[in-house]
Amino acid sequence: MKKFFTTLSNIWKIEDLRVRIINTLLFLLIYRVGSYVVLPGVDANVLDLQKNKDGLLGLLNMFAGGSFSRASIFALGVMPYISASIVVQLLGIAVPYFTKMQKEGESGRNKLNQWTRYLTVAITFAQAYGYVHSQVPENAQLITNAFMFNLITMLALTSGTLFVMWLGEKITDKGIGNGISLIIMVGIIAQLPGAIIDEFSSRVISGGGGPIIFIVEIVALMLVVMFTILVVQGVRKIAVQYAKRVVGNKQYGGVRQYIPLKVTAAGVMPIIFAQALMFIPATVGQFFPKMSTNSVLMALSNYTSWQHNLVFALLIIIFTFFYTAITVNPTQMSDDMKKNGGFIPGVKPGQATSSYIGGVISKITLPGSIFLAIIAIIPAFAGLFHVNSQFARFFGGTSLIILVGVVLDTLQQIESHLLMRHYDGLMKTGRIKGRSAVPTAAGTTPPAI
Repeated sequence: MKKFFTTLSNIWKIEDLRVRIINTLLFLLIYRVGSYVVLPGVDANVLDLQKNKDGLLGLLNMFAGGSFSRASIFALGVMPYISASIVVQLLGIAVPYFTKMQKEGESGRNKLNQWTRYLTVAITFAQAYGYVHSQVPENAQLITNAFMFNLITMLALTSGTLFVMWLGEKITDKGIGNGISLIIMVGIIAQLPGAIIDEFSSRVISGGGGPIIFIVEIVALMLVVMFTILVVQGVRKIAVQYAKRVVGNKQYGGVRQYIPLKVTAAGVMPIIFAQALMFIPATVGQFFPKMSTNSVLMALSNYTSWQHNLVFALLIIIFTFFYTAITVNPTQMSDDMKKNGGFIPGVKPGQATSSYIGGVISKITLPGSIFLAIIAIIPAFAGLFHVNSQFARFFGGTSLIILVGVVLDTLQQIESHLLMRHYDGLMKTGRIKGRSAVPTAAGTTPPAI
């Protein structure tokens, strides 16, 4: 405990770090206050706040910190920006024009950021149209002119998303970094107290098992978090030797370094892609009511069924290999290593090095994808034990991986400030390791989520 208070004191002594933390908290406070500002022309008193608690909309509502169900100006959150970032990243792999921009350094990144912003506006405007027509009932519309109501609310939603994106950039520049990721994390954490209270009420107050069952659930959640941390931080180090050069009286190179290859280089993206596909059966059932009684569709639509979880796990494994293949380029890594005079001991430079790195990536991606699949289906097992659906989401899936990754990144940022000014780190032994970025085909990194 004394070590903890000493670390807090050291953090407060560093003026730059203190200002960055305060700025981050203030920006996040603005975001949370804005999440309760209802869209103009919408009567919040008649909204069904329980409507978007489950399924894909429930997941979006969690990422938006509850703004989605409250018809807030921040209802769409930063998800349109994340979607635009992914699209631009994929274009950088498939389209030569965008690939060229990725290789142009700072000027190229600025151009890609502009393209991302333009695409964010287009995606947000399209999603705003769908949100207004599907989530805001007619009895909640205070403006009788349908055209004016649609226009005003769509502009408000688009402006809200752009403002949230601006807040994320300010947190990155003036705060402790990872602005967009921190905004998503705060939105997820905002749902945790309510979920815990609901679960406590159902177990203890309503007599759904008693306090012992509730304590067991909390312990199980802690164990799952620990397992997720191990998966997120897992790396396979490849030793790289750099040739020794003597220039004048100084020696350069001649040292051994390591390439850290992440066990889960694809991050949370495979779960997001697989989750989107798993909502197709339910969507088909909504558009074609006659097919909703089909046994296969019913099984795939039930997230607690073994058929749903088996297909979900297989899709995650497939998408993990796919996304790792398009974001991690062994040939580019081999070429960069060769240009800097580096080589892997016992492996010839060039194609042999590329093949060796590709083989290592393939070997570690399989267990990584299986671990991701296990984490993703844990909430379904929690549901089988009658855990509240809101609380079960924190036992795994997209939300837990995002929380763990962002918290580790933030702690790493704080620790780097402490060590740079010759203070002790946050831990007595070792270093906090965040999500070490793996170079992609164009030398950039996947969007942090």
